[in-house]
Amino acid sequence: MSLTLAILKPDCVERKLIGKAIAFIEEKGFRILCLRMIRLQRAEAAAFYSVHFGKEYFEPLLQFMTSNPSIVLVLERENAVAHFRRVIGATDPQKAAEGTLRRIYAENVRQNIVHGSDSDENAKKEIAFFFPTMEIIQ
Repeated sequence: MSLTLAILKPDCVERKLIGKAIAFIEEKGFRILCLRMIRLQRAEAAAFYSVHFGKEYFEPLLQFMTSNPSIVLVLERENAVAHFRRVIGATDPQKAAEGTLRRIYAENVRQNIVHGSDSDENAKKEIAFFFPTMEIIQ
């Protein structure tokens, strides 16, 4: 079994899609090990998304991610990162495969309701960013 981080972004929370998104994720075989509602502050969002610093979408991303609460989750299953990336679909919901979380619920490339770790290495870093090890139930 492996782990990945998921974030149900502010648009997911604002549109009251939390339950639908979590049910969708669980139906795809993921086990939720840890879950928390947070409201990112600008410095936290900038640190988390630092890999995107300097890109034209960095500031709008920070504004969006600090606009409302988010739900952060630690998910477990075999090949968690790769499988979750397939389950959520492409960043642009118009390009996401049919039946993916983003294709079903996302409104556009910026407000795409969910974040998923893009590698096992980044999953470890991202999980550690939001959750002390002792909080993760295995």
